[in-house]
Amino acid sequence: MIDTLTGTSRIDPDAYSYRTSQNRASSLGYALAGWLYMLRRQKNTRIQAVASVVVFAVAAWLNVSPIEWAILILAITIVWMAEFINASVEAAINLTTREYHPMAKVAKDVASAAVLLGVVASVVIGVIILAPPLLVRLGLL
Repeated sequence: MIDTLTGTSRIDPDAYSYRTSQNRASSLGYALAGWLYMLRRQKNTRIQAVASVVVFAVAAWLNVSPIEWAILILAITIVWMAEFINASVEAAINLTTREYHPMAKVAKDVASAAVLLGVVASVVIGVIILAPPLLVRLGLL
């Protein structure tokens, strides 16, 4: 049982990696490069960027509470993270094989479903937080 719990921690990633980051500045650079790749090459990420800015602008206009800000930020971050992981799964699968394989389809579809789940949850959270004060601000409530 102990070996099951600790076995993974004994694996040295340097032994299996083309290159590993040697310092925090390099790690930050790789992370920013990944984000820029997503914005440049993934259409859905650009849509998410616009949606994020709109939600943040509306939240600021409505002067939502700090707790509501935190919830909105978490919900939006979950969608971004799911999209990044989805792109990573797709890239790894595309690197592994160019041939159709049913399990590759499963992996890509499941990763995509994770994004969809995050989006649906974020929309529901956004409506719960933003709709009441928006309706009041617009004089509809």
